Order: sequence, then structure tokens, then C-alpha cells
Amino acid sequence: MTGTPHRVSDVMTRAVVAVSRRTLFKDIVERMEQWRVSALPVLEGDGRVIGVVSEADLLPKEEFRRVPDRLTQMRRMPDLAKAGAVTAGELMSTPAVTVHADATVAEAARIMAVKRVKRLPVVTSEGLLDGIVSRGDLLKLFLRSDGDLANEIRRDVVDVLFPAPVEPVHIVVDEGVVTVTGRVGDAASIDVAARMMRGVEGVVGVDCRLTAAGAR
Repeated sequence: MTGTPHRVSDVMTRAVVAVSRRTLFKDIVERMEQWRVSALPVLEGDGRVIGVVSEADLLPKEEFRRVPDRLTQMRRMPDLAKAGAVTAGELMSTPAVTVHADATVAEAARIMAVKRVKRLPVVTSEGLLDGIVSRGDLLKLFLRSDGDLANEIRRDVVDVLFPAPVEPVHIVVDEGVVTVTGRVGDAASIDVAARMMRGVEGVVGVDCRLTAAGAR
């Protein structure tokens, strides 16, 4: 993976376990256990995503089994409805929170944070299932090699902002932490360079030690 920003298509999983609206409660639980996932897209027709059923949608059944106070149950009608549900269509959260494959990883992360979900079905422009992306998938960017990060910073930051440095610019990346040293002619671009390096996906930290020619 080279170049930024990275897209959802770079990290998403294309083989997706899904259910239909008629899939039964027990089958949903078994698929989650078998594939070790916490949520499943619910599909209709030719693969259009109509909702998502998650562990949170399933838990009310067990929770209400252990609540003896009927009045307390009645005050929590939304959960009570989920507790009595037996199919994915009755259990699912809808409309599904989705993302397109060409969205940036940052956009996907923002959607997950705002909507408080752990994974997003990836859909086409027609709403058909194309894959799925999870929090873990987004974190894969931090597994990029130090050499890959150094090459990108050299190509997309240093060579662009400082094509003719006063002294050679050295880039060292260790466990995702970037250290840049050297003397450059454009002092105003040093802060810009530091911000751009921090924006490179997979970078953990930046120690920008660039100095401007003539600076003391």
C-alpha cells in the first residue's frame, strides 16, 4: 500500500458472511461464533444491504429473561421488542450504516466513531454488498513497514517541499516513528512538512529536526 490517502478498498475484507431477513436467531448466533464476528449484514434480493444484526441486537433476549419486573420491561419497549424477535429482519438495526469502497480510511474511522459501530458494510453505488471493514482493518495501516513509510515521506513530502535542500535531508523511521534531519532553504515549509508527515497513514509519531539555512 503506497500513497495517501488510503481508501477503504485497500483494507476491507471482500469475503463477507451475511444473512437474510428470514435467518433465525440461533443461526445468527452460530454464524457469529463460527466466523468470530460481532455483526452480520442483512441482505435482500440480489445482495442489497438492508440492515445489520449485531451482538447488541441479540443480547436483549438474554437480558429480559433475567428481569422479573414486568413493569420495568414495559418501560423499555424497544429492547422488549428485540427480546421477542426471532429473525434477522426483526432483530436488525436499520437503515444500515455503510461506507463506499472509495471512501478514505479517515472517513470510515469517523463514521465508526460518530455512529458507535465496530464495522461497516462496504456497498456499491446501488447499495449492493461489496465487502466489510472493521476497526481492526483500519489499524492495518499501522503495520506498514518503516521502509514503506520512509519512501512515501521522501517522495510525497520532502522531495515536494524541499527539492533543493541546503544539506541532505535524512529520514529515519523506527517502529513508525519518523525522525527527519537536515537543513533547508524554506523555513516556512518546515511546519508544513511536519504536519504532512503526521498525516501519512501508518505514522505513529514525528520528530522533525529540520533547520532553515541561516538559522542559529
